[in-house]
Amino acid sequence: MTHSSGTYRSQSRRRASGRKRWIIVVASIAVLGLITTGVMKYMEIGPFSRKGEPVSFGQDIPAGGGQAGGNDGGKGAQQASDSKVAMPTGPAAPFKNANTLSDGTEIGVVTYQGKKSGFTGKVWVWAPKQYKDPKYKHSGFPVLIALPGGPGYPMNYWMGTDLGLESSVAKWSEEGTGKPFIIAMPVLNPRNADPLYWDGSDIPGQPKMGTWLTEDVPQLIKENFRTIKSRDGWAFMGSSTGGFAGLKAVLKHPDKFKAVIASGPDIVPDSRLWQGHQKEMDANNPELLSKKLIAKGGPDVYLAFQYGTLEGTVKGKVDKYIATYGNKGPIHTHLQVIQGGSHNAKSYVKGMGEGSMKWISEHISGPVDPS
Repeated sequence: MTHSSGTYRSQSRRRASGRKRWIIVVASIAVLGLITTGVMKYMEIGPFSRKGEPVSFGQDIPAGGGQAGGNDGGKGAQQASDSKVAMPTGPAAPFKNANTLSDGTEIGVVTYQGKKSGFTGKVWVWAPKQYKDPKYKHSGFPVLIALPGGPGYPMNYWMGTDLGLESSVAKWSEEGTGKPFIIAMPVLNPRNADPLYWDGSDIPGQPKMGTWLTEDVPQLIKENFRTIKSRDGWAFMGSSTGGFAGLKAVLKHPDKFKAVIASGPDIVPDSRLWQGHQKEMDANNPELLSKKLIAKGGPDVYLAFQYGTLEGTVKGKVDKYIATYGNKGPIHTHLQVIQGGSHNAKSYVKGMGEGSMKWISEHISGPVDPS
């Protein structure tokens, strides 16, 4: 059988067109695969998720440190007594991955047994990229203890990447408007009993949540990270009831903590668990603690308040506190009014970027060298 030259040309064109279509299909699949892989890695989906895997923050913990919640009392570390840096003492905590940021840094979580409070609860921890930078291998880093509002159990919502706390702290530290804080995010309450709160305090007959926040959580960080010995490297932040707990912690323990960002906070204790314990409640009242600190004359504390223009009664309470105690003696205050902001965490992160983080960072040290 014979074919005309026109028939051959037509068949050739069809074959060439078919090859091109297959090439386009294969290339499209490859590109889609690369995009999908990148998205899955970023979203931590399927085989690309690191959730639950061990996390190492490069702790440089001395040998024989033991396990989290141990009782070596920090005897493992050897360092000069006049060093400004507190090297990690151990025991090493078995952190597991809870989230991964786009810059590769990880949020780890551990269940920690508090030696002072006797309370056992989860703590999420994040360290900035600078922590593993060889430039800072001998440096102590500042610590920010971040407290949630709401029940604060079994999760601390700051550990999620959706609110952008960690990524914002990373950004601010690179821009020079904030310090590269290690962020500790403990559970705030001993159980989920919304709207019952423990006011971040040691209420008689209840779990010692005040000791948990101000003694045990800092101890966990000291066991695992290079920190700053003095109070100049320690601060709180929190929203709503967490803002109250952070504010109260700084005023009650100004020898240990220097600053706080208190967003939409309560100003006085209001847990119904205080009933019958007036003396103990007064000992955890920021107003009374402020009077005591002013009378004593120090040490200086730096209290950054935040609220949104759409918030309700919080604004009046904060304004009254600042008018009564702000910038008197050792109490230094800053107010960040968030335009269009509501009583929620996203608004408060926005406010931190607009000025609160810069203000407290001006009064917090770090990273610091040993000498």
